[in-house]
Amino acid sequence: MRKGFTTGSCAAAAAKAAAYMVLSGMEKNEIEIETPAGIMFNAKLVDIERQENEVSCAVIKDGGDDPDVTTGAHVVAKVSIVEAGSEGNKSCAEVSIDGGFGVGRVTLPGLDQPVGNAAINNVPRTMIEKEVLEVCQLLDFNGELQVEISVPEGQDLADKTFNPRLGIEGGISILGTTGIVEPMSNKAIVDTIKVELSQKKALGVTNVAVTPGNYGLKFMKEQFDYDLDKSVKCSNFIGETIDIAKELGFEGLIITGHIGKLIKVAGGIMNTHSHEADARMEILASCALRAGCDGDLARDILNCLNTEEALKHIQGAGLLNETMQIALERIRFYLDFRCGKALNIECILYSNDFGILAESEGARSMIKCS
Repeated sequence: MRKGFTTGSCAAAAAKAAAYMVLSGMEKNEIEIETPAGIMFNAKLVDIERQENEVSCAVIKDGGDDPDVTTGAHVVAKVSIVEAGSEGNKSCAEVSIDGGFGVGRVTLPGLDQPVGNAAINNVPRTMIEKEVLEVCQLLDFNGELQVEISVPEGQDLADKTFNPRLGIEGGISILGTTGIVEPMSNKAIVDTIKVELSQKKALGVTNVAVTPGNYGLKFMKEQFDYDLDKSVKCSNFIGETIDIAKELGFEGLIITGHIGKLIKVAGGIMNTHSHEADARMEILASCALRAGCDGDLARDILNCLNTEEALKHIQGAGLLNETMQIALERIRFYLDFRCGKALNIECILYSNDFGILAESEGARSMIKCS
């Protein structure tokens, strides 16, 4: 599959080109940079606007075959001469970097940048500075340049990212650690979970509430009137989320999830994506058998297409509560096994049709404390 280039790479390429044009007076239609991964990025430049002491240009983000919401966005760099420098002064040029329209600004602690800064992460900032200083050295410039990164589509795109939940307001983030976008990468999701958990830790949270997705968030809001800004979505990465919570030093973690996701954990499955494993009915049938169901009911469960349908069969046999308690017991076993007792883990299982199916003893008190 085709790799792409990060917003950080696009920003660095655009900044390098704009710096070259403003210092040389010559127009450029493409530019090459080396990404931190060692892969060269040959970027085509669009939207070039030239003035005597200021040039802006854009690189269109291409995420390759990764389903990246920022693909197609214009990452614009405007480079302005703040101070021209003086002849004979051999000191290095100075470069300052900020965000403009469509680049978010940090409003909460615990992120890569401090509160008040533009959401341009450290690696992209380093890339931008390196490329611009390279141009300054090439053209013997020792003055001061101001680099402003903007994304015209950024405000609209931000709603499709995690930024509003992270307290990044006004646009997207300029990101990337390698400069390269790996197609269909799970790493980006896990990295985002780590950012959210780090932010909660920085805000003083000791017990963190986690749910796989939007349905779990909605359930927590409706059932417990829970402040959703305090929770973290872990997607399918339950195991990795526990690992990160341990690493960051949380005291407790409560996971609230639909039976269709969490029943897999009762079988020791810590990545609940269907491409990784899907033994929902087999695990549910085994829990029902332990609760006393007969072979006919077990076969009915195995023939169901989803867990909601299976629960109706189990309820019809009068075994729903017993089955869910056994499922919860097995889920708790594997959650505790993963964390090695480093965390106090609580759990709530629910379904759309039946509401709360089972909850661990300390679940509600942990929700109040999280």
